Amino acid sequence: MVRVAKGLTLVVGLGVSGRAICRHLSRLNVPYMVADTRTEPPGLDDFRSAHPGIAIHCGSLTSLDLSDVEEVVISPGLDPRMPGLAALADQLNPHTGEPRVVGEIALFVRATNTPIAAITGSNAKSTVTTLLGEMAAAAGVNAAVGGNLGTPALDLLASHPDAALYILELSSFQLEMTPHLNARCAAFLNLSEDHLDRHGDMHGYRAAKQRIFIGAEQAVVNADDSNTWPEYPVDQVTYFTQAAPKGSEWGLAYYQSKLTLMQSSTPWLAIDELKMAGQHNYLNALAALAMGQMLGFVAEPMCNALREFKGLVHRSEVIAEINGVTWVNDTKGTNVGATLAAINGIGATLKGRLILLAGGIGKGADFAPLAKPLTACARHVLLFGLDAPRIAAALHGQVITQQVEDLTQAMQVASELAQPGDCVLLSPACASLDQFANYQERGEVFRRWVQDKAQSTAGGAL
Repeated sequence: MVRVAKGLTLVVGLGVSGRAICRHLSRLNVPYMVADTRTEPPGLDDFRSAHPGIAIHCGSLTSLDLSDVEEVVISPGLDPRMPGLAALADQLNPHTGEPRVVGEIALFVRATNTPIAAITGSNAKSTVTTLLGEMAAAAGVNAAVGGNLGTPALDLLASHPDAALYILELSSFQLEMTPHLNARCAAFLNLSEDHLDRHGDMHGYRAAKQRIFIGAEQAVVNADDSNTWPEYPVDQVTYFTQAAPKGSEWGLAYYQSKLTLMQSSTPWLAIDELKMAGQHNYLNALAALAMGQMLGFVAEPMCNALREFKGLVHRSEVIAEINGVTWVNDTKGTNVGATLAAINGIGATLKGRLILLAGGIGKGADFAPLAKPLTACARHVLLFGLDAPRIAAALHGQVITQQVEDLTQAMQVASELAQPGDCVLLSPACASLDQFANYQERGEVFRRWVQDKAQSTAGGAL
């Protein structure tokens, strides 16, 4: 067994976050070593070149004696109770009073006094994070955006040392390993079944997400989802809802005959001024507005940013309208909750019906919740990939389904079935790795096919 020298920090994981942790510790001149459970982690030679002299252990952590280690900083994708770390998981660091095993965000909080705006949720957190960043820029606020989205949080400290605000998307994995976040404003958008292989059950998953509120001054939560309501003390809480707002809530209501983003009885922006599609994106806009107002952003620049925001690539992204049929790429819908949001959000706005393209690796999810909303708005469901039979079984008798070989065949069949006013929605409710390298490749296959179809079809419009 290899004994880790007294006083060293151990960084576990050589992925994107692990490397950001190492760069941060190097800048602080904190002595550390690195471990990765893989025998040959990708990019090992590049890491050695960038960090000469840093000891690296590859393989099981059970061969390391960690009794004298100062602290273990673990990458968010790794389980803190993995073999070799479980004994430390409940111990406190005598110097910091924090757990001996922490994550990257714990280091971030220690390193800055700059206000933090943090966003979590099972779905839509990337959209709200990006949108809040656009609002900050429009309002003249020097904000840096990253975290689980884009630039790792610790790298923001080096690339944007003069930021007046850090806007962070945070996953349950990151929050689970953060003793206290102390956010100026924290948003919990929604909760649906995901990552149960890591958190054990929905109670454990929700508990990890709820940690975003530890030490928070302000909170933005979903009035329609009681799971998002803070379980920790927060000085100021505001809510958004898909219904007409009550009190100081943010919601959707008709104003001068137009559906409008509202705060109480005050109109902010009519829905027809938005470039994002779907009611779920209207809720994302409300959440971002609520956060921006709490953070002191000027109203009109926030609205201007909303008017220009088209949404994120692969997230309810309108690719084309072909002969009156809208084609939407929501390949990022990799779980049932995300697909439900897309179905409900887009289905509520359609003149016609929905044709859903779904399937892939279901990660043991229950697909039954898809049945009710699809019964209300779907013309047809086309299923492909490993778990297509499981989805078909869950929808049996509720909506017309058809299993096909792959996404390309699904699109071909959809183009034959669709009628003017319909929407063809790729929102798979599954991971993609049975037939694609990742969800992005799946979305690009959809995009290219639809764009080619639009160019070759009279009346097609990109």
